[in-house]
Amino acid sequence: METAKLIEVGCLITILVLSLGLHEYAHALVAYLCGDDTAKRLGRMTPNPVPHIDPFLTILLPAFLYFANTGFLFGGAKPVPVVPMRLRSPLRDMMLVAIAGPATNLVLAFVFMLFWKASITFGGYDTRELLPMVFGKAVLFNLLLTVFNMLPIPPLDGSRVMAYLLPKSLREPYVALERFGLLLVIGVIYFVPGVQPSLIDAINWLFDRVFELTGGRWER
Repeated sequence: METAKLIEVGCLITILVLSLGLHEYAHALVAYLCGDDTAKRLGRMTPNPVPHIDPFLTILLPAFLYFANTGFLFGGAKPVPVVPMRLRSPLRDMMLVAIAGPATNLVLAFVFMLFWKASITFGGYDTRELLPMVFGKAVLFNLLLTVFNMLPIPPLDGSRVMAYLLPKSLREPYVALERFGLLLVIGVIYFVPGVQPSLIDAINWLFDRVFELTGGRWER
């Protein structure tokens, strides 16, 4: 592999790990603010990504999908422990804890969009050069994490929002699907027709909104 490609992959993995770490930190912080200090006591309420790394989900799975050219890249971090009964309003607060992660990735997408535009407009870089390419892919990674995690598939964050919205009679069997974990997520993403194109459409739509809200095309 060429040196430039190795540097690009290294930068992207670093950004992915940092983004996933801040995602989990946001979960832990909101849980603490809502009354559950479990994550804090276990050292998980930190922006340091190291305690949040899951060797398979954070490193091996994204790397495999990237090099296998599967057309769709995703990963995760070690889930932050939350004890619902310690939250002041368990059902509502679990929803807030869940939303905090994807919301953080959306904020990071805005930040990296600003870096991308600044590197081109003020740094004089071509869009095909390494720095803006890394920033641009960092935007896409964080938008992917935002959209992907908000899917209403247990145990993704979006399922906590769905559980809050569902009537009690449907909530318990829906939440029980969590026991299938990653297998359920992979099954839906890769084997249910239309899911991947819908995700890509949602990411592209969000990219356009983030581009517009950061001032559109910058001119010197």
